[in-house]
Amino acid sequence: MNKTMLIIRREYLSRVRKKTFILTTILTPLLFVGLIAAVTYITVKGTRHERVAVVDPNSIFKSVLDSSSLVSYDFRRDVDTGNFTRKGYSALLLAPHTGINRDNNFQLITERSLSRFSGDQINRDISRALENSMISQELKIDPMRIDSIKERAGKIKVTPIKKTELGTGVKNSFDLASAVGYATAFLIYITLFIYGVMVMRGVMEEKTNRIAEVMVSSVKPFQMMLGKIIGIGAVGLTQFLIWIVLITGLSLLAAQLLPHDALAQMDAAKNVSANGQQISDAANTISKAPPGIFSSINWFMVVGCFIFYFIGGFMFYASLFAAVGSAVNEDPQDAQSLTLPITLPIVLAIVIMVNSINDPTSTLATWSSMVPFFSPIVMMSRIPFGVPDTVPYWQLILSMLLLVLGFLGTTWLSAKIYRTGILLYGKKPNWKEMIKWIRR
Repeated sequence: MNKTMLIIRREYLSRVRKKTFILTTILTPLLFVGLIAAVTYITVKGTRHERVAVVDPNSIFKSVLDSSSLVSYDFRRDVDTGNFTRKGYSALLLAPHTGINRDNNFQLITERSLSRFSGDQINRDISRALENSMISQELKIDPMRIDSIKERAGKIKVTPIKKTELGTGVKNSFDLASAVGYATAFLIYITLFIYGVMVMRGVMEEKTNRIAEVMVSSVKPFQMMLGKIIGIGAVGLTQFLIWIVLITGLSLLAAQLLPHDALAQMDAAKNVSANGQQISDAANTISKAPPGIFSSINWFMVVGCFIFYFIGGFMFYASLFAAVGSAVNEDPQDAQSLTLPITLPIVLAIVIMVNSINDPTSTLATWSSMVPFFSPIVMMSRIPFGVPDTVPYWQLILSMLLLVLGFLGTTWLSAKIYRTGILLYGKKPNWKEMIKWIRR
């Protein structure tokens, strides 16, 4: 055990003392927040306000078609297809059976392509205007009253309450649980790739420098493999925690410095966009959730399980990456071909995770969260929905136990590969050859 602790200490201190580690740990959050700020600035500046001239001789839609921050509508009789650009309009909207439009649909005539944000906003405005107009004509109701009724009806929400929490005042939010599950699972997904490859490269460097030949003569392969995985994992965890603190602090500072109208314009663009990034949607859902909703999630359970699956998932996959690093020489193509069977389960886990968020009690989600190859990602997507109602205790305990046993098993197998591969030079390895090393 003392030898394992020495290896852990060496792996940790030799990396955190490097200037590259210090610079990367500090500069990465700065670049990340800077990139987000730059994209936000470019998006705000690049989002054009479109002026649309509407040709509607009967003025049917004048009272129901409202302007917004992205698109404004002007009802003009002196504008046509030949002069709408000279009069400063981006597009000409022809009502059905108006002018050259003999169709039952609207026609939007433009000289250049509009942005997707503006195009989607125009479609939404027309759909809403048509709906209000039809209701107004059929029921003889003022369109303004229709909007008022819709607004009041939209404020009424279905409040999900678990049977075990009746009378406690705790409100549940499927969207919040989905956002937390996605964010935590995605962070583990990124970690498995980044720090797994870090372990593999660390082993490859020691093999190339012949340091491992000296160490393997006095330390058992299992002790060396365990020490390297824990040591490099501690480096990754240290860097990860520093990143979280810095990115959170810088993000809050950037949010305070951005103008209010710029944030409002960004929100408008997000609402119009049909296909946003899921991780951005998750962060947006968490930030805008009502304060009372946060009590519906057992944060102590979520944070505790996240730390366990974060460390357990890393150690499980790091042992496999370390085995590949000990088998290959200096050719990165050999490492890429051998890591493919390791990375495929990680990618598959993300696909299963999407299904488990939509239905956390499905058969696929339940049994995938038990398998060590998928459990760090899939189980973390289920836990925010509730323990023990959505995730029974026996499933959680069994998943954790199998992950620990899986880590010990992969470390033992990787140590057998490491024992032979670390001393093998000049030969391209393959999985068939590595299986022979395990049987020896």
